[in-house]
Formats: sequence, structure tokens, C-alpha cells
Amino acid sequence: MEKISVIGMGSWGTTLAILLAEKGYPIIGWEWIKERAEEMQKKRENLFFLQGCKFPNNLKVTNDLSYASEQSDIIVLALPSHVVRHIVGQVKDELREKYIVNVAKGIENETMLRMSEVIHDEAGIPFEKIVTLSGPTHSEEVSKKMPATIVAASTNEEYANMIQHLFMTNYFRVYTSTDIIGVELGGSLKNVIAIGAGISDGMGMGDNAKAALITRGLREITRLGVACGANPHTFSGISGIGDLIVTCDSLHSRNRYVGAQLAKGYSLNEILSSMEMIAEGVNTTRSAYQLSHKMNVDMPITDHIYQILFEGFSPQEGVITLMTRSPKSEDEF
Repeated sequence: MEKISVIGMGSWGTTLAILLAEKGYPIIGWEWIKERAEEMQKKRENLFFLQGCKFPNNLKVTNDLSYASEQSDIIVLALPSHVVRHIVGQVKDELREKYIVNVAKGIENETMLRMSEVIHDEAGIPFEKIVTLSGPTHSEEVSKKMPATIVAASTNEEYANMIQHLFMTNYFRVYTSTDIIGVELGGSLKNVIAIGAGISDGMGMGDNAKAALITRGLREITRLGVACGANPHTFSGISGIGDLIVTCDSLHSRNRYVGAQLAKGYSLNEILSSMEMIAEGVNTTRSAYQLSHKMNVDMPITDHIYQILFEGFSPQEGVITLMTRSPKSEDEF
């Protein structure tokens, strides 16, 4: 039976570690804060992010990154996107012969690389041995065994199928895809649009405005995805519109929360300093803005969210500017 390490024991990493342990796999979870790792191992639950979900006996938690990386055949990277390169770089020699499952959603600032590209670039791991899991899967619900679906994407269909069977349960349904570009971009860019959805909710703009934002946001995501080599049909699936809808609408969404707080007049620094968990959309907005301009792709919603986050535009200014753009045909792509 495969040995599996989950690198990153936040809420999602912990949820996946428990899911796999309950299927009988021996699991090692790596937590970067030593005191938290010791507390999880002793108390047999993650009191910081997933209180009430007890660990099976075959789930062990450590603060030793090298040990966690060496001991297993499959490595699940459940890290914030902005630290993936740093953590992978520390154990790249240990990871080179492993199968890598990435669940981080983001685009690296400066390089504008997707997470599988960061892993490949930093550790030299072949793309075909990297599988990305992405979809509408809030840990708050999956940890309670509420039904959810997700996509396992890899350039190697055989490896995608292997990870599909590894994670599949009677409440966690996994589909496969060979379009890792589309799956990763869909999972990353939806967080940007979710900040906009939060702004819409925070300003009380109503259902009509939010529906338009989600729909036009999906069009932006698809345009950029196609320019980067993705299959446009991917964005109408689980890892595209499925993830976009849940992230824009759910009270569990950290990115939607950021937008709602911005609309109430709080500064970005105030909002982020009050949050324990990471809102990936903030960093991804910067990358998406840079990438869209590099690829010459029109993304007006993303542009305005960037201006609100980093250039001092008010949400009210952003709405007016978007609504008064020159007339367009919806057929334009």
C-alpha cells in the first residue's frame, strides 16, 4: 500500500490527510510550526483549523520536512501558493523520485508560473509526474463528508487515473483531465473574481450584478486560459465554473470575505492582518494582471480589482468605470 505525506496541515491539507487515512493509507502530515505539530500529534486533531475532526491512528504529524518527504511514495503539497517554491526547494532531492499531488491554487508573482510549473522549475520533477487536484471543495464541508467533486489533472492520463482512485470515496468524487493548464488557471483565477463578488455583496449591489460579475468573470478566465494553451471546455466544468460559483457565493470563501470587507471601507492590510488563513486571490490578482497584459488579453474585472487592491481605487470607482466602458457585443471573445 502506498505511503503518503501531506505537506501542509492547514484546513485543506488536514481534510485530505484524514480522508486518505480513513481509506487505510499510512499518512504523515507535515506542519511547519513545531508547537502546532506537537499539539496535533498529541491531541489527535487540528485544533487550529479543523476542530472536531479526529485523526485516525494511521495519521502521524511531524515538523520534520525531510522525514516527511523521504518516507512516502506520494507527496501531497497542500501549501499556500506563495511558499510552494521555498518549501519544495528545501527537499527537492527527496522529491525527485516521487509522485507529486498539488492542491495549491495560485500563480507565482514575478515569474507568472502555475504551481506545476513552479514545482518542475524548482525541483526538476517531470510534468507527467505532477497531478493537480482542483475544484469546488471547501474543507468545512468535505471534512463533514458532505458530497463534493474535484478534478485530478495531469499531462499523463495514467497518473491522473491513479490519483483519481487514490482519493475517491462515497462522498468525494474525482474526475480526471489532461488539461492541467486549464484546471490550474481555473482554480487560481476564480479567486480574483471572488474578491469582486465579495465587493458586490459588501456594497449590496444585488443578485443581478453578482450574476453578471460571475458570468463576465468566467469569460475573462477563459480568454486568458485559451491564450495560455488551455482547452476552453475546461472552464465550463467542475474546476472552472464549478469552483468559480462556490468561491463567489459561499460564506466559507476567504477571497469573497476580502472583497466584502474592502467594500465596507477596511484597508487591505487591516483585512489580511485579521485573517488566520490565506486569501490566495490577493497575490493571484497581481500575477493575473501581469499575465493578462503580457499575453495582451482584455480582463477589465481583473484590472479593476488590481487597482482596488494595489492602486488605491475605491470599490465605488471600480463599479462605475466597469459599467461605463464602451459598448461591447457579448459574442466578442
